[in-house]
Amino acid sequence: MDRVGAIVPAAGHSVRMRGIDKLFTPLLNRPLLAWCVDVLEGHATITRIALSIRRERWDDAQSLCAAAGWKKTCLVVGGERRQDSVARALNVLGDVDWVLVHDGDRPFLDDQLIETGLRSARETGVAVAAIPVTDTVKVVNADGLVAATPQRDSLRAVQTPQVFRADVFRHAYSCLRETVTDDAMLAERLGYSVRLYPGSTENIKVTTPDDLLIAAEIARRREARQ
Repeated sequence: MDRVGAIVPAAGHSVRMRGIDKLFTPLLNRPLLAWCVDVLEGHATITRIALSIRRERWDDAQSLCAAAGWKKTCLVVGGERRQDSVARALNVLGDVDWVLVHDGDRPFLDDQLIETGLRSARETGVAVAAIPVTDTVKVVNADGLVAATPQRDSLRAVQTPQVFRADVFRHAYSCLRETVTDDAMLAERLGYSVRLYPGSTENIKVTTPDDLLIAAEIARRREARQ
């Protein structure tokens, strides 16, 4: 069976949360960060999880690992940028065949997203969860004037998980020379084909206090379905 390592970048400063550390904020009965890590811990294919954390939250993260009973998860001090946190986590993953990256502030990961991502990544070496864009998007110039209006049916909003063959991921990070907003950009720029697979409208990224309210409602719906 292929060995799958997971990286969870969770070392951000929550700058848009008005002083709230979103990752350790309770979401119903457990910290927001615990929601996705619990799913990764429970998935049989995942062999190791590298969780990147801000140095000042190290003790809190250790306490969370102990209380949750996580056995696959190791902690690593994150870097200044997201990509620095991912690179440090990659260094402690060890010998794996596939690397799955999932944002720690996306609590509603599930087994279907993991399994579909792994299947899709076997086609090209890279697969990314994404959903269709429902709003009209404008491209603007430096003066704030509209330069173009792309056709909506060709646009997708990218999420995580993003799944990579391990050699592709290590190659991409060995060539990293600039700031990127997601890991798939690195593979794209090296000429790898990136397969998109269906994400989920519930797979939200918690960025603002309003997102916490939405996440709480999704969490209640999910618990009611169980």
